[in-house]
Amino acid sequence: MQVLKAVAVAAALCGAVIAQARPLEEIQKSGTIVLATEGQYAPFNFYKGKQLTGYEVEVGEAVAKKMGLKFEWKTVGFDALLTGLAQDRWDLVVASHGVTEERAKAVTFTHPHYCSGGQIVSLTPSISKVGDLTGKVVAVQTGTSYMDNVKKVAGVKEVKNFPTDEAARSALSSKRVDAWVTDRFVAKEMLAKAPKAGLKAGDMLFIEHIAAAVSKGNQGLADAWNKALKEAIADGTVGTISKKYFQEDVTCK
Repeated sequence: MQVLKAVAVAAALCGAVIAQARPLEEIQKSGTIVLATEGQYAPFNFYKGKQLTGYEVEVGEAVAKKMGLKFEWKTVGFDALLTGLAQDRWDLVVASHGVTEERAKAVTFTHPHYCSGGQIVSLTPSISKVGDLTGKVVAVQTGTSYMDNVKKVAGVKEVKNFPTDEAARSALSSKRVDAWVTDRFVAKEMLAKAPKAGLKAGDMLFIEHIAAAVSKGNQGLADAWNKALKEAIADGTVGTISKKYFQEDVTCK
């Protein structure tokens, strides 16, 4: 789903005082990997009461265990996740970042842990296709790939940014915007939880691979994560977590 704007990420990372990222050996010596996520993006990463949970949280914890590590979570606003990674505030970010060539210039991505994309959601069947967005006001979360992709659609009247995906959805529900573009699994869960809300799922605007990220060049950590993720997929752990949240396997085929 989400990807910080390429220019913003590059500028932030280049302008930051880059601390030395912890290599795999140092993480293994400490016994604990520090993971970061947003914590406001159900069903992927969110708080249930005081407990951080969600598909990505459970997958992240399963992968850490496969690596023989304990885990510590940090939650922060989405826009600060990748810059915090560059400043060595955590070891790995798992927060629904879509993989693009531009992002790969700023961070090192792991193998994807799910595939998804941006879906159009509205309150009327007449706004369901890309062409239907002509002359419309569309809500998106700030700093996401949804924002970038909606801006590329010719004829959109206005793209309204909101600090969280929930705020973007609320703008649609209150009819302050005409449509909302979000992750297809977020839309699926929203429609299932609130069938009487009147939300209508439309076409996919784009497809993307979603992966965790480590500091640029921290390949040892990325390789270890990839190996453990592959094992967790092969033994059915990730599939079980996926079906718990989505009733289907969301890993990339």
